Amino acid sequence: MSPNAKGAFFALTAFGIFATHDVVVKYLGGGYSPFQVIFFSSLMSFPLVSFMLMRDPMPGTLRPVHPWWTAIRTTAAVLNGMCAFYAFSVLPLAQTYAILFATPLLITLLSIPLLGEQVGWRRGLAVGVGLLGVMVVLRPGSTELSSGHLAAMGSAVFGATASIIVRKVGHAERSVTLLLYPMAANFVVVGILMIAVYKPMPIIDIGATSMISLLGFVAGLFLIAAYKSGEAAIVAPMQYSQILWASAYGFFLFDETIDTYTIIGAGIIIASGIYIVARESTKGDSQTPVLRTRSRGYGSSFRISPFLRPSDRRKMAADSAQAAVKAG
Repeated sequence: MSPNAKGAFFALTAFGIFATHDVVVKYLGGGYSPFQVIFFSSLMSFPLVSFMLMRDPMPGTLRPVHPWWTAIRTTAAVLNGMCAFYAFSVLPLAQTYAILFATPLLITLLSIPLLGEQVGWRRGLAVGVGLLGVMVVLRPGSTELSSGHLAAMGSAVFGATASIIVRKVGHAERSVTLLLYPMAANFVVVGILMIAVYKPMPIIDIGATSMISLLGFVAGLFLIAAYKSGEAAIVAPMQYSQILWASAYGFFLFDETIDTYTIIGAGIIIASGIYIVARESTKGDSQTPVLRTRSRGYGSSFRISPFLRPSDRRKMAADSAQAAVKAG
């Protein structure tokens, strides 16, 4: 098996597990507040993170080098998790994914003010077409926009913000710092919000919150393996396979069907995202915000994200230095 084929296989496996993760979120969301689900899932994630901390070879403290950027990213990550969990709880799976697939489009837009990157007219047009696809899914004016739709859009915005900030400061911050601050904030913030909506959970549902953490951890490991094996231009589009998982899970587990507008809108969004990835793959590394953002792009902030390898840090530092030279 070629490296790219292996990378694609690992990525498909990762996103299939992520889709299963979201099914458990939807199952729990039918009976509990998103705050409660996030709180217990965060709590169950700490043992997994502890093992990762023991393997972290980077010296230094947990104090962020860029405290303000870290604070903004932490806030965005916490809001991202809240919005995503709520959206999965109340919307059909396929419709939620269709809206969340706009995240790479928003990353491309945010790279202009936050990274100082130039987006050509072709990629700009692709972003516009992709956002038009979101409108096709939402159909404002002909259907009533629910709080779930707003939550899904909010998750896309906050997820893109958190991802682009990692792209901006990740060369200087320890990966463990970028991981722990959102986890700690989730634990405190949703723990407080949960008090008013708490419901006792049977052991099977507590086990389901543990399953959310475990699935996120395992999927993250497969995603790491995917990016180590294959090119980012091959791995990144594999996230769109989740729409297939969503269709199957939604039909067999939740009696959901996909309407025509969701299919058309999702197709437009996916086509735009793939085009952006294809365009970025022909550019220099400093001009590839989507390809260099090695994450799922949305979901809970306590999900175990791939730690940056030393080679990744050196590359990102070189990218930043090159961008500074161009700007100067």
